[in-house]
Amino acid sequence: MKSNLKMAIAALIVLSAAVFANAQTVDKKALTIDGARKVIAGAVAYAKKNNAPGGVIAVVDEGGNLMALERLDGTFAAGANISIGKARTAVLFKRPTKVFEDIIKNGRTAMIALPDAFFTPLQGGIPISIDGQIVGGVGVSGAASAQQDEELAMVGANVFSSDVKTSEMNKPPVLFFDAAQVSTSFSTGAALLDGTNRNYMVHTSRRDRPGLAEIHALDTDIIYVLQGSATFVTGGTVVEAKEIAPNEIRGARIEGGDTRRLSKGEVIIVPGNTPHWFKEVNGEFLYYTIKVR
Repeated sequence: MKSNLKMAIAALIVLSAAVFANAQTVDKKALTIDGARKVIAGAVAYAKKNNAPGGVIAVVDEGGNLMALERLDGTFAAGANISIGKARTAVLFKRPTKVFEDIIKNGRTAMIALPDAFFTPLQGGIPISIDGQIVGGVGVSGAASAQQDEELAMVGANVFSSDVKTSEMNKPPVLFFDAAQVSTSFSTGAALLDGTNRNYMVHTSRRDRPGLAEIHALDTDIIYVLQGSATFVTGGTVVEAKEIAPNEIRGARIEGGDTRRLSKGEVIIVPGNTPHWFKEVNGEFLYYTIKVR
């Protein structure tokens, strides 16, 4: 009887110790070498499907240590170090690296003083999570654009998501441009979003004088006027027409055609292969041009 009691007490002590130990520890997920290779394989497959011109995909563990790296043909040599830096930044700060690029763009330039050894504030780094735990990071550099760097990294990071179908993973991410980015782009008149691997582009266009006559053989221009006014000609014949690039023609002016006065809030759609010309511009003229192919 006493022997049985002692055994029961001993068992209770062991069970209590186990419960106490479990209360102080948690089960942690870890990224294996095979898992790192799976991340890279997912990103590479997406890159090939979308005809990415190059790229380096780097995967690091939870501590920011390099686990695997693959460099696609045609990628510049420095891409390897940059992609590792993006992956390390994403996992150590538990945030996509675009967050820090945007913070610096918005004026908090003091962040660039952080050591380069663990801080690369360039778009294209994404934390890797499994069941809600961050287990590593993936960074991509050297694709066609910063947006595509991030797309490849996101696809790689999502390979472990059991609730995300493959078809969903291949969808492009939602793209957001804050007011500061848009304003900066308008100040120079630039492409806010290029057409790499897309059938559309978004230009933040700016004019303060007349331009050349234009014909885009493949692109339809959707123009939305934000500020100012201009005289716009469509149709007719381009004088002194020259092909400056494949499917792109410019000329001195247009003879004939239809003339309209464009002003704030108006939209005009110019189908592909249609001559068009900003004949007169009054002051600063700002407008979005969405090019659809």
